Amino acid sequence: MHFIPASIRGPLFMIVSTGSYLVNDTMMKLATTGLPSYEVLFLRGVAATLWGFPLLFLLGYGKQIPLIFDGHVLRRNLLEMAAILCYVVALANMQIADSTALGQITPLLMLVGSSILFGERIGGQRMALIGLGFIGALMVAQPTMQGISVYALLALGNATLAAARDLAGRRVPAEVPGMIVAISAVVVVLIGAGAAHLVSERWVMPEARHLLLLAGAGFFLIFGHFFIFMAYRVGPTSAVAPFYYCFTVWAVISGLLVFGQFPNALAVCGILLVVASGLTIVSLDQRKRRLTVVA
Repeated sequence: MHFIPASIRGPLFMIVSTGSYLVNDTMMKLATTGLPSYEVLFLRGVAATLWGFPLLFLLGYGKQIPLIFDGHVLRRNLLEMAAILCYVVALANMQIADSTALGQITPLLMLVGSSILFGERIGGQRMALIGLGFIGALMVAQPTMQGISVYALLALGNATLAAARDLAGRRVPAEVPGMIVAISAVVVVLIGAGAAHLVSERWVMPEARHLLLLAGAGFFLIFGHFFIFMAYRVGPTSAVAPFYYCFTVWAVISGLLVFGQFPNALAVCGILLVVASGLTIVSLDQRKRRLTVVA
């Protein structure tokens, strides 16, 4: 991946990650018709595991599989498990616009955390652009906020845990391959979803269409995990985190292509605002790099 310019590598990985997650979410949403939420998570985890381990051997990481249980990797992925368990319950009991909107605080929490823990300087211009991206994401999601309840707290918990996950991911040693981290996340969430299903749900026999959808979801899940981890590994948080808002753009595209839901004028304006703020941040980062080289 070294052929990709360093200045856009992190943002590009985040865009690919959010797109992969959204394809996964779309297939998950289609599969949840007739199946309990945690059972769907568990079956998706099985599918992702069946995809993931052969992929590790194919990439030559077979001898590094024990790193799945590295302490730093497990710490990151236990936070991933907690976040997704919160998200599934919130999503099942709230309007998707509300849960999506509450999730948009993740980049802001990431920036605050990176500033405190790693001493990253954000700057006034970047904060203003990030704020514009947040407003754009809300314009796309258009929350009703009628669902303020314990489920809203779970949605906020998901956003907080997701930020903590990505901050913990920055402490994963450089010698641990990103794909190892991704497959570890798959295994940890699989175990957590299986336990949650046994405690709170009754098994429902999936149909062939469920299994096909979850096989596809599991495949894209791996690349969602991989690219979001790599985005923060190769790029500064201030340049990468704002592109998390692309999730709302992908969600609109999915709604249009899969569910026949056309975005209204406010959503279109929100998409343009998200894209403009992201491109401006990349432009600032490239200018900063050029000035550094000249100096």
